[in-house]
Amino acid sequence: MKILVATDGSKNSLRAVKYAAKLIEDLKSTSTITLISVHDDVALRHAERFVGKKAVADYLRDLSEADLAESRKALDKTGVRHDMVIRTGNVGTEIAAAGHEGKFDLIVMGSKGRSALKDLLVGSVAQRVLEFAKTPVLMVK
Repeated sequence: MKILVATDGSKNSLRAVKYAAKLIEDLKSTSTITLISVHDDVALRHAERFVGKKAVADYLRDLSEADLAESRKALDKTGVRHDMVIRTGNVGTEIAAAGHEGKFDLIVMGSKGRSALKDLLVGSVAQRVLEFAKTPVLMVK
């Protein structure tokens, strides 16, 4: 089983990582976990003109690596085989696309509490993943 776990460095995403690791342990499976970190680069496209594309890409990569650090530590402790993917773009859409492109069996992600009004106005990453994913999605609270 291939599991894609979305992480943004939050406590909720770390819970999702730990849940996925426990799921593998409970199933006594040789499954692998791929951690994915996605940062929206739209706001930084303007900055590319001043600092260059490489500087923006390096900045986003550093952010992603920081987001992935705790999750990687947690998986190292469990002994679950894992790797990581870093992408840029619309966060929800990129997670859903990675799930499909990588032929993952399951996407696991943490849920974040947002007000209903805010979700109505801007939508949430979880809603976007659920809308676009062709892969089953497991939300962890």
